[in-house]
Amino acid sequence: MNDKTDYEFLIVKNDGPLAIFTLNRADKLNAINSPMIDELNQALDVAEADEKIRVIILKGAGKCFSAGFDLNTDKTTDEDEKVFWRKELRKDFDIIMRFWDSPKTTIAAVHGYCLGSGMEMAVACDITLAAHGSRFGAPEVRFGSGIVALILPWVIGVKAAKELLLSGDDKVSTERALSLGLVNRVMAEEDLEKETLQLAKEIANNDSEAVRLTKQAINKSCETMGMREAMLEALDIDVEIETTETPESKEFNRILHEQGTRAALAWRENKTS
Repeated sequence: MNDKTDYEFLIVKNDGPLAIFTLNRADKLNAINSPMIDELNQALDVAEADEKIRVIILKGAGKCFSAGFDLNTDKTTDEDEKVFWRKELRKDFDIIMRFWDSPKTTIAAVHGYCLGSGMEMAVACDITLAAHGSRFGAPEVRFGSGIVALILPWVIGVKAAKELLLSGDDKVSTERALSLGLVNRVMAEEDLEKETLQLAKEIANNDSEAVRLTKQAINKSCETMGMREAMLEALDIDVEIETTETPESKEFNRILHEQGTRAALAWRENKTS
Protein backbone atom coordinates (compact mmCIF):
# COMPACT_ATOMS: atom_id res chain seq x y z
CA MET A 1 0.00 0.00 0.00
CA ASN A 2 1.50 3.33 -1.07
CA ASP A 3 0.91 6.48 0.98
CA LYS A 4 0.64 9.86 -0.73
CA THR A 5 1.50 12.47 1.91
CA ASP A 6 1.83 15.64 -0.16
CA TYR A 7 -1.56 16.97 0.97
CA GLU A 8 -2.46 18.97 4.07
CA PHE A 9 -6.10 18.01 4.50
CA LEU A 10 -6.26 14.71 2.64
CA ILE A 11 -4.56 11.33 2.99
CA VAL A 12 -4.35 9.23 -0.18
CA LYS A 13 -3.33 5.58 -0.18
CA ASN A 14 -3.19 3.26 -3.17
CA ASP A 15 -3.91 -0.39 -2.44
CA GLY A 16 -3.54 -2.25 -5.73
CA PRO A 17 -6.55 -1.18 -7.86
CA LEU A 18 -7.99 0.92 -5.03
CA ALA A 19 -7.37 4.60 -4.27
CA ILE A 20 -8.38 5.41 -0.69
CA PHE A 21 -9.07 9.07 0.12
CA THR A 22 -9.33 10.06 3.79
CA LEU A 23 -10.65 13.52 4.68
CA ASN A 24 -8.03 14.63 7.19
CA ARG A 25 -9.30 17.57 9.20
CA ALA A 26 -10.40 15.60 12.23
CA ASP A 27 -10.11 18.54 14.66
CA LYS A 28 -12.83 20.28 12.61
CA LEU A 29 -14.95 17.13 12.17
CA ASN A 30 -13.59 16.94 8.61
CA ALA A 31 -15.45 20.08 7.57
CA ILE A 32 -14.55 20.54 3.90
CA ASN A 33 -12.89 23.88 3.21
CA SER A 34 -11.56 25.39 -0.01
CA PRO A 35 -8.00 24.00 0.31
CA MET A 36 -9.42 20.50 0.89
CA ILE A 37 -11.56 20.87 -2.23
CA ASP A 38 -8.43 21.77 -4.20
CA GLU A 39 -6.66 18.69 -2.85
CA LEU A 40 -9.62 16.44 -3.64
CA ASN A 41 -9.64 17.73 -7.20
CA GLN A 42 -5.91 17.05 -7.54
CA ALA A 43 -6.22 13.55 -6.05
CA LEU A 44 -9.17 12.73 -8.32
CA ASP A 45 -7.20 13.92 -11.36
CA VAL A 46 -4.37 11.55 -10.44
CA ALA A 47 -6.58 8.54 -9.62
CA GLU A 48 -8.74 8.95 -12.72
CA ALA A 49 -5.68 9.16 -14.97
CA ASP A 50 -4.15 6.02 -13.46
CA GLU A 51 -5.26 2.98 -15.45
CA LYS A 52 -4.39 0.69 -12.54
CA ILE A 53 -6.95 2.39 -10.25
CA ARG A 54 -10.46 1.01 -10.64
CA VAL A 55 -12.24 2.09 -7.45
CA ILE A 56 -12.00 5.25 -5.32
CA ILE A 57 -12.95 4.98 -1.64
CA LEU A 58 -13.83 8.11 0.36
CA LYS A 59 -13.81 8.13 4.17
CA GLY A 60 -13.09 10.45 7.11
CA ALA A 61 -10.35 10.54 9.73
CA GLY A 62 -11.09 10.61 13.45
CA LYS A 63 -14.59 10.46 14.85
CA CYS A 64 -16.67 11.10 11.75
CA PHE A 65 -17.00 11.22 7.96
CA SER A 66 -17.73 14.94 7.63
CA ALA A 67 -19.83 17.58 9.36
CA GLY A 68 -20.30 19.43 6.07
CA PHE A 69 -18.70 22.27 4.13
CA ASP A 70 -16.96 25.34 5.53
CA LEU A 71 -18.57 28.05 3.40
CA ASN A 72 -16.27 31.02 2.84
CA THR A 73 -18.45 33.99 3.83
CA ASP A 74 -15.64 36.58 3.83
CA LYS A 75 -15.25 38.33 0.50
CA THR A 76 -11.70 39.47 -0.23
CA THR A 77 -12.61 41.44 -3.37
CA ASP A 78 -15.14 44.10 -4.37
CA GLU A 79 -17.00 41.73 -6.68
CA ASP A 80 -20.81 41.60 -6.64
CA GLU A 81 -22.17 39.48 -3.78
CA LYS A 82 -24.13 37.18 -6.08
CA VAL A 83 -21.08 36.70 -8.30
CA PHE A 84 -19.02 35.85 -5.22
CA TRP A 85 -21.54 33.34 -3.86
CA ARG A 86 -22.15 31.75 -7.26
CA LYS A 87 -18.41 31.13 -7.59
CA GLU A 88 -18.10 29.72 -4.06
CA LEU A 89 -21.15 27.48 -4.31
CA ARG A 90 -20.31 26.26 -7.81
CA LYS A 91 -16.90 25.13 -6.56
CA ASP A 92 -18.63 23.16 -3.79
CA PHE A 93 -21.20 21.75 -6.23
CA ASP A 94 -18.53 20.64 -8.69
CA ILE A 95 -16.46 18.69 -6.15
CA ILE A 96 -19.57 16.84 -4.96
CA MET A 97 -20.51 15.91 -8.51
CA ARG A 98 -17.00 14.75 -9.38
CA PHE A 99 -17.70 11.60 -7.36
CA TRP A 100 -20.92 11.08 -9.34
CA ASP A 101 -19.23 11.78 -12.68
CA SER A 102 -15.95 9.96 -12.06
CA PRO A 103 -15.15 7.23 -14.62
CA LYS A 104 -14.04 5.13 -11.65
CA THR A 105 -16.47 3.53 -9.22
CA THR A 106 -16.71 5.62 -6.06
CA ILE A 107 -17.58 4.25 -2.61
CA ALA A 108 -18.21 6.30 0.55
CA ALA A 109 -17.47 4.63 3.89
CA VAL A 110 -19.34 6.61 6.55
CA HIS A 111 -18.96 6.66 10.31
CA GLY A 112 -20.04 9.25 12.86
CA TYR A 113 -21.51 12.48 11.55
CA CYS A 114 -22.32 12.77 7.84
CA LEU A 115 -24.05 16.11 7.52
CA GLY A 116 -24.93 18.85 5.06
CA SER A 117 -22.88 18.87 1.89
CA GLY A 118 -20.69 16.17 3.40
CA MET A 119 -23.74 13.95 3.18
CA GLU A 120 -24.37 15.12 -0.39
CA MET A 121 -20.83 14.05 -1.28
CA ALA A 122 -21.35 10.62 0.31
CA VAL A 123 -24.65 10.24 -1.56
CA ALA A 124 -23.03 11.32 -4.85
CA CYS A 125 -20.69 8.35 -4.58
CA ASP A 126 -21.92 5.29 -6.46
CA ILE A 127 -22.21 3.22 -3.28
CA THR A 128 -22.52 4.39 0.33
CA LEU A 129 -21.74 2.10 3.27
CA ALA A 130 -22.33 3.19 6.86
CA ALA A 131 -21.36 2.08 10.35
CA HIS A 132 -24.07 1.62 12.97
CA GLY A 133 -24.41 4.78 15.04
CA SER A 134 -23.68 7.15 12.17
CA ARG A 135 -25.86 10.24 11.93
CA PHE A 136 -27.04 11.79 8.68
CA GLY A 137 -28.83 15.03 8.00
CA ALA A 138 -29.03 18.39 6.31
CA PRO A 139 -29.51 21.19 8.86
CA GLU A 140 -29.00 24.04 6.38
CA VAL A 141 -32.49 25.58 6.68
CA ARG A 142 -32.03 25.94 10.43
CA PHE A 143 -29.14 28.30 9.65
CA GLY A 144 -30.89 30.13 6.84
CA SER A 145 -28.80 28.40 4.17
CA GLY A 146 -29.71 26.32 1.13
CA ILE A 147 -28.66 23.02 -0.38
CA VAL A 148 -25.53 23.08 -2.55
CA ALA A 149 -26.14 19.90 -4.57
CA LEU A 150 -29.83 18.93 -4.51
CA ILE A 151 -29.22 15.27 -5.26
CA LEU A 152 -31.44 13.78 -2.52
CA PRO A 153 -34.75 13.84 -4.45
CA TRP A 154 -33.09 11.77 -7.18
CA VAL A 155 -31.81 9.19 -4.70
CA ILE A 156 -34.42 8.87 -1.95
CA GLY A 157 -37.49 10.37 -3.66
CA VAL A 158 -39.30 13.69 -3.42
CA LYS A 159 -41.39 13.01 -0.29
CA ALA A 160 -38.49 11.76 1.82
CA ALA A 161 -36.21 14.55 0.57
CA LYS A 162 -38.77 17.21 1.48
CA GLU A 163 -39.18 15.82 4.99
CA LEU A 164 -35.45 15.68 5.61
CA LEU A 165 -34.49 18.98 4.00
CA LEU A 166 -37.43 21.15 5.13
CA SER A 167 -37.16 19.98 8.76
CA GLY A 168 -33.39 20.41 8.87
CA ASP A 169 -33.17 17.02 10.56
CA ASP A 170 -29.56 16.21 11.43
CA LYS A 171 -30.18 13.08 13.49
CA VAL A 172 -31.18 10.54 10.83
CA SER A 173 -30.08 7.11 12.07
CA THR A 174 -28.33 4.52 9.95
CA GLU A 175 -31.45 2.36 10.10
CA ARG A 176 -33.61 5.20 8.73
CA ALA A 177 -30.94 6.05 6.17
CA LEU A 178 -31.00 2.45 4.97
CA SER A 179 -34.79 2.38 4.73
CA LEU A 180 -34.74 5.61 2.68
CA GLY A 181 -32.11 4.33 0.27
CA LEU A 182 -29.65 6.95 1.50
CA VAL A 183 -27.09 4.18 2.09
CA ASN A 184 -26.61 0.71 0.59
CA ARG A 185 -25.52 -1.26 3.64
CA VAL A 186 -25.16 -0.80 7.40
CA MET A 187 -22.65 -2.71 9.54
CA ALA A 188 -20.75 -2.60 12.83
CA GLU A 189 -18.12 0.14 12.83
CA GLU A 190 -15.34 -2.40 13.34
CA ASP A 191 -16.43 -4.14 10.12
CA LEU A 192 -16.74 -1.01 7.98
CA GLU A 193 -13.22 -0.99 6.57
CA LYS A 194 -13.18 -4.73 5.89
CA GLU A 195 -16.54 -4.74 4.11
CA THR A 196 -15.70 -1.60 2.14
CA LEU A 197 -12.43 -3.10 0.89
CA GLN A 198 -14.11 -6.41 0.09
CA LEU A 199 -16.82 -4.75 -2.00
CA ALA A 200 -14.28 -2.47 -3.71
CA LYS A 201 -12.12 -5.45 -4.67
CA GLU A 202 -15.15 -7.34 -5.99
CA ILE A 203 -15.88 -4.42 -8.29
CA ALA A 204 -12.21 -4.01 -9.23
CA ASN A 205 -12.04 -7.68 -10.27
CA ASN A 206 -14.73 -7.17 -12.90
CA ASP A 207 -14.12 -6.06 -16.48
CA SER A 208 -13.12 -2.40 -16.06
CA GLU A 209 -14.67 -1.18 -19.30
CA ALA A 210 -17.95 -2.96 -18.61
CA VAL A 211 -18.09 -1.42 -15.13
CA ARG A 212 -17.27 2.06 -16.45
CA LEU A 213 -19.89 1.93 -19.20
CA THR A 214 -22.54 0.44 -16.91
CA LYS A 215 -22.05 3.32 -14.47
CA GLN A 216 -22.21 5.73 -17.40
CA ALA A 217 -25.47 4.18 -18.60
CA ILE A 218 -27.07 4.43 -15.15
CA ASN A 219 -25.98 8.05 -14.76
CA LYS A 220 -27.18 8.91 -18.25
CA SER A 221 -30.67 7.66 -17.41
CA CYS A 222 -30.79 10.24 -14.60
CA GLU A 223 -29.39 12.93 -16.89
CA THR A 224 -32.07 12.11 -19.49
CA MET A 225 -34.72 12.72 -16.84
CA GLY A 226 -33.23 16.18 -16.27
CA MET A 227 -31.23 15.64 -13.09
CA ARG A 228 -28.26 17.87 -13.95
CA GLU A 229 -30.39 20.73 -15.24
CA ALA A 230 -32.63 20.59 -12.17
CA MET A 231 -29.66 20.53 -9.79
CA LEU A 232 -28.07 23.55 -11.50
CA GLU A 233 -31.35 25.45 -11.25
CA ALA A 234 -31.48 24.54 -7.56
CA LEU A 235 -27.93 25.89 -7.21
CA ASP A 236 -29.13 29.24 -8.60
CA ILE A 237 -31.85 29.24 -5.93
CA ASP A 238 -29.20 28.53 -3.29
CA VAL A 239 -27.35 31.65 -4.45
CA GLU A 240 -30.58 33.59 -3.87
CA ILE A 241 -30.89 32.13 -0.38
CA GLU A 242 -27.32 33.04 0.56
CA THR A 243 -27.60 36.61 -0.77
CA THR A 244 -31.10 37.54 0.44
CA GLU A 245 -31.24 39.28 3.81
CA THR A 246 -34.46 39.39 5.84
CA PRO A 247 -35.18 40.74 9.34
CA GLU A 248 -35.23 37.13 10.56
CA SER A 249 -31.89 36.24 8.98
CA LYS A 250 -30.29 39.49 10.26
CA GLU A 251 -31.33 38.76 13.84
CA PHE A 252 -30.30 35.10 13.62
CA ASN A 253 -26.86 36.04 12.28
CA ARG A 254 -26.43 38.73 14.95
CA ILE A 255 -27.09 36.22 17.72
CA LEU A 256 -24.94 33.62 15.95
CA HIS A 257 -21.93 35.96 15.81
CA GLU A 258 -22.40 37.43 19.30
CA GLN A 259 -23.54 34.40 21.30
CA GLY A 260 -22.82 31.31 19.22
CA THR A 261 -24.70 28.54 17.45
CA ARG A 262 -26.60 27.17 20.44
CA ALA A 263 -28.06 30.57 21.31
CA ALA A 264 -29.03 31.32 17.72
CA LEU A 265 -30.82 28.01 17.30
CA ALA A 266 -32.59 28.48 20.64
CA TRP A 267 -33.76 31.92 19.49
CA ARG A 268 -35.17 30.42 16.30
CA GLU A 269 -36.97 27.67 18.23
CA ASN A 270 -38.46 30.11 20.76
CA LYS A 271 -39.51 32.54 18.01
CA THR A 272 -41.82 29.97 16.44
CA SER A 273 -43.08 28.28 19.61
